Amino acid sequence: MHDADGGSAPAATGGVMMSTTLINRVRHQLVLRAVDPTPARVAAVLREDGVVLGDDAVLAMVQTLRDEIAGAGPLEQWLRVEGVTDVLVNGADEVWVDCGSGLTRIDVQFPDDDAVRRLAQRLAASAGRRLDDSSPFVDARLPDGSRLHAVLPPIARDGTCISLRVPRRQSFTLGELSRSRTVDATMVNILRAVVRARLSFLISGGTGSGKTTILSALLAECGSSERLVIVEDSTELRPDHPHVVRLESRPANAEGAGAVTLRDLVRQALRMRPDRIVVGEVRGSEILDLLSALNTGHEGGCGTIHANSARDVPARVQALGMTAGIPGDAVHALLACGLDLVIHLSRAGDVRRVETVALFVDGVMIDALTFQNDRYQRGPGYEHLLSRLRPELIELAA
Repeated sequence: MHDADGGSAPAATGGVMMSTTLINRVRHQLVLRAVDPTPARVAAVLREDGVVLGDDAVLAMVQTLRDEIAGAGPLEQWLRVEGVTDVLVNGADEVWVDCGSGLTRIDVQFPDDDAVRRLAQRLAASAGRRLDDSSPFVDARLPDGSRLHAVLPPIARDGTCISLRVPRRQSFTLGELSRSRTVDATMVNILRAVVRARLSFLISGGTGSGKTTILSALLAECGSSERLVIVEDSTELRPDHPHVVRLESRPANAEGAGAVTLRDLVRQALRMRPDRIVVGEVRGSEILDLLSALNTGHEGGCGTIHANSARDVPARVQALGMTAGIPGDAVHALLACGLDLVIHLSRAGDVRRVETVALFVDGVMIDALTFQNDRYQRGPGYEHLLSRLRPELIELAA
């Protein structure tokens, strides 16, 4: 009679340790019978194999098998943890998670790189994407809303890499962000006034700085009668607002056809009677269509962009615009006429903060408010910002 400890490296299933070999044997039998794992079926397979396990171990194995069939295998339990934003796999022996305060290595291992590869391919297939030696990397949205990126060897030199970005299950209000020190009470009023004044803006910052969180909170401040049309590569923005239309891009299929780009979607959004056009993340030539919209009467448009500081945003936008073959000075002219301000975020450990609010005045980015020495300091653009927002600030103070 077998026991649960023989075979290859043990796997933890719900606190019960059992061999990967045993789990693989049970999985193989279930596949041959073309049945889903249930407690009764798993127990029957174990009995036929001469293995005796208690009820808790059987239930744990059922959950493990279900995670492997329909979930993310050994990563599934971490995807369910509240606060986890990213789960990263670097080969069979290295898994990291970010719970909001930076990356931490966790005690999760795969039997070998083939197991990581199989998981990556199954996740890609669940999103209708191909991942194999001829297409060794993939970027896709999974059915649960998570974002998948995977790279196979030999492109990934140290083994198959999987990156999973977990969507936020809730949106935060500006008041809640104030309590978490992302903004203070003064900045809350400034940001609310920016939305009410229908200024166009970009939120800049690095990866994980909270750009999407802040943008969702600001969109929730829009008037209830406004129609928001949101364009994204994958659905991440979830503003608490009664009238939101979401458009999502689509990659090309295996034959290279059928792609729908962000640029396509911005153009479609213009025909949908939007009160505000929102681009979840500006990463390419779609910036031209957004700027063109902002220059033709579509006030209050916004989006996010990766940049190291507010002052770096104009150069970043010019570089993106030039990818479409538009001269830099032409992009700058569109930017100067269409963009009102930049809200820049920074991150230090688990603290994310609005670091700078900068105005675009006469083609130059000027700081209005900057967080220094534990408070917001006024910059040379502060009075100009007040002049743009004074009616809204008076209304908020009333």
